[in-house]
Amino acid sequence: MNLNDFNSKKDVFEWLESIIDSIHNCIIAINKQGKIILVNKASEKLLGFSKKELLDTDIKSVVPESKLLEVLNKEIKLISQRLTLSINKKEIYTHRTPLIYKGEITGALAVFEELSDIDRIKNELTSTKNDLNVLNTILNEAYEAIVIVNKEGYITKFNKAYEEFLGLKEKDVIGKYVADIIENTRMHKIINTGKKEIGCIQKIEGNEMICSRIPIFENGEIIGGIGKVLFKDVKELKILTKRIKGLESKLNHYKNKVKKLEEAKYSFDNILTINKNMNYIKKIAKDASSSNSTVLIQGESGTGKELFAHAIHKSSHRKYGPLIRVNCAAIPKNLLESELFGYEEGSFTGASRGGKAGKFEIAQGGTIFLDEIGSMPKEMQAKLLRVLQEKEVQRIGSNHLIDLDVRVIAATNERIEEEVKNGDFRKDLFYRLNVIRLNIPPLRDRKDDIPLLAKSIISKLAKELDLKHKKLSDETIKKLKDYDWPGNVRELRNFMERCLNYNSGDTILPKHLPSIISDNINSRKERTIEFENNNLSEVVQQVEIDVIINALKKCNGNKTEAAKILGIHRTSLYKKIDKYNLNIN
Repeated sequence: MNLNDFNSKKDVFEWLESIIDSIHNCIIAINKQGKIILVNKASEKLLGFSKKELLDTDIKSVVPESKLLEVLNKEIKLISQRLTLSINKKEIYTHRTPLIYKGEITGALAVFEELSDIDRIKNELTSTKNDLNVLNTILNEAYEAIVIVNKEGYITKFNKAYEEFLGLKEKDVIGKYVADIIENTRMHKIINTGKKEIGCIQKIEGNEMICSRIPIFENGEIIGGIGKVLFKDVKELKILTKRIKGLESKLNHYKNKVKKLEEAKYSFDNILTINKNMNYIKKIAKDASSSNSTVLIQGESGTGKELFAHAIHKSSHRKYGPLIRVNCAAIPKNLLESELFGYEEGSFTGASRGGKAGKFEIAQGGTIFLDEIGSMPKEMQAKLLRVLQEKEVQRIGSNHLIDLDVRVIAATNERIEEEVKNGDFRKDLFYRLNVIRLNIPPLRDRKDDIPLLAKSIISKLAKELDLKHKKLSDETIKKLKDYDWPGNVRELRNFMERCLNYNSGDTILPKHLPSIISDNINSRKERTIEFENNNLSEVVQQVEIDVIINALKKCNGNKTEAAKILGIHRTSLYKKIDKYNLNIN
């Protein structure tokens, strides 16, 4: 459009006025008398007055701080100044200049913009610059060689990895046509087709590399493309594939190991018995499998408490969940809370990075077996009671409560009622645990099971140790039945393993049995008369004292070895030594 297209001066003025109104910046002009002769819509908005109200108004009454009269009278320019408008306290950034027509100053003009708009644009530019710096850093630190081209195929970015790959500098290739720089490239082609090419083989300097080329779109139009070299040689991919397969194999191996550790090993079929009492206990345990109630298993060490825990879990609806075993006596007091309940990162000195889930968390959806619960410190008993009551756990150093879906099976070789009576075990925790009670009898009270158990043990050990299978003579079975078995089934297994190793024949005879069996039988015969006038508990105590002393003598006072022979935990042995006030020297 030009001036010849207008019919009158009015049309020309309206056209020029529409141009001025479309300008984002504020514009105000005055004549030589200081009256406003021109104002655009941006100025109306900023000043809060209409064009009609502003025109022919003295500039001093509207914007007294404009200094347009000074510009007019002194014939000077005032460039890039900040002002505060008295009319609305807004800050502006302004340029002022005289209006010259036919060589004469006819007025003055001010162009200004609110500082908030300028600051916003400045902040946007700063943010964009920061984003570009971050992007530039990411591209240069990337392992892959990366090139970016514009829509004409000219290079706009060439990262450090590509520099090293081709031996070129980014400054030397920027603005160059991509096909002139990169051998066998298709970057210029994907810009035309708009189709991405992923995992393609491209030959550069004799090496077959694997690359991807992706067009860049904006508002549906292609504005460029990005190319990435994923592997600088196919051999790299083959090596990486082998490494990944190796790692996958290791991962599966450890996954299977962890799974085996967290699953039940034994079922009720593994609990061998013909004993009437033992079969009754098995029935109670099987019935308990269908429940979620807490189970307390009590019995001497070596009687098979853990077998029952495994069997209950394996027969329950939780069998597909984990079975987490915790020996409360084997974990130091200061670590027991973190082991059971877990901890957050930084909750104490030495806490693992990222924290650690506790045994209760790991047991979610399954069962936790708390063995030797009687050895748990009193302060921990209170915390365990709360977990059982509220069915939630809180990691050390955390404010977050974790809901639990875990069944609890506890076991003890202590006389737990006596522990409660003596104040060593919390009464309220005992009641919480003692919902379903299983009292596993010692081997001496189920001697009819000895032949069955001994033969089964021999058969399993022969396979495990790759030894010749051996039979038990009738006299040997009689000797085994005459023995008191303080270490219970665990001690029986220990003796059968010895007999398999020390006997080269086909039959285990009494002479192959450990001497402790004969000593125990003879000692018991000698004490028969002595015990006639004593009650049962005194007799049991005396037998226990004699067996402990014999085991300690045999091990030259080594309590750890003596505990192994007796089939009990070292902590339990210490308690019994203190209880009977034995002089181990």
